[in-house]
Amino acid sequence: MSDFVELGERRFGRMNWLGLYTLAKRETMRFCVVWTQTLLAPLVTAGLFLLIFTIAVGPGRGDVMGVSFMTFLAPGLLMMTVIQNAFANTSSSLVITKVQGNIVDTLMPPLSALELVLGYLAGGLARGLLVALGIGTALALGLGIVPVHPIVAFAFVVLGATFMGAVGIVAGVFANKFDQMAAITNFIVTPLAFLSGTFYSVDALPPVLNKITHMNPVFYLIDGVRFGVIGTSDSSPLLGFAVCSGATFAVCLIAWWMLKTGYRLKP
Repeated sequence: MSDFVELGERRFGRMNWLGLYTLAKRETMRFCVVWTQTLLAPLVTAGLFLLIFTIAVGPGRGDVMGVSFMTFLAPGLLMMTVIQNAFANTSSSLVITKVQGNIVDTLMPPLSALELVLGYLAGGLARGLLVALGIGTALALGLGIVPVHPIVAFAFVVLGATFMGAVGIVAGVFANKFDQMAAITNFIVTPLAFLSGTFYSVDALPPVLNKITHMNPVFYLIDGVRFGVIGTSDSSPLLGFAVCSGATFAVCLIAWWMLKTGYRLKP
C-alpha cells in the first residue's frame, strides 16, 4: 500500500522532475539529430525570403517605419520562422507517435498532463530559440541589424515559441493522420503567420483588414519582436504582450485538458 501511495503522490502530487527532464530531453534530441532539416533549413529559407523580397521590391520601396525595407522585414521573418518551427516540433512529435502506434510509451509513465505539456513545450521552445539565435546572429553579422531592445525581443520570441508550441500540441492531439496535420498547417498556421504584418505594415491595410489583423495573436508577436529589434511598432508592446500571454495561457489550458482527458488519444 505504501508503494502505491508513493507512486500516486509522484504521479498526481509532486512534480516528476526526472520524467519531465527525460521527456524534454527526448523532444530536444529528436530535432537535434536531424539538425540540417530542423535548424539549418529554416535559416536558409529565411535568408531566401529576405533576398527575394529585397530583389523584387528593390531600393525604390523607400523606408518603412523610418528604416529600410530589409531592416523592417528581418524581425518579421525571424519571428515567423520561430513560430513555424516551434509548432512543427510539438505537432510532428505527437502525430508521428500516434501514427506509429507508440503514443502509449509517452502516456504510460507516471507523468501528469501538466508535465506532458511542459515536456513537449520544452522541445518546441528549444528549437524556436536555436532558430532565433541562428537568424539573429546572421542578421547582426551580415546586415548589421542589432536589437534596440534585446530583452523585449527575447521575451516575445520565448512567448511566440511557447504559444505556437502549445498550438502544435493541440493540433497534434487532434490530428490522427498526416494529411489532417497538413491541412491544419496549410489552412490555419501558414495564413496566421503570413497575414500578420510580416511583410508589410498593417497601417497600409484597409480599415476592415486592419481590424481583422489586430485579432490575430501572431500579429502582436511579430509586432513585439519588431519593436525589440528596430524600436518601432504598429501597436503597443505592452498590449501585445498582454494579448499574447492570454492567448498562450488559453491554448496551454486546452492542451492540458486534452492530455488530461485523453481526448483522441485513447482507443
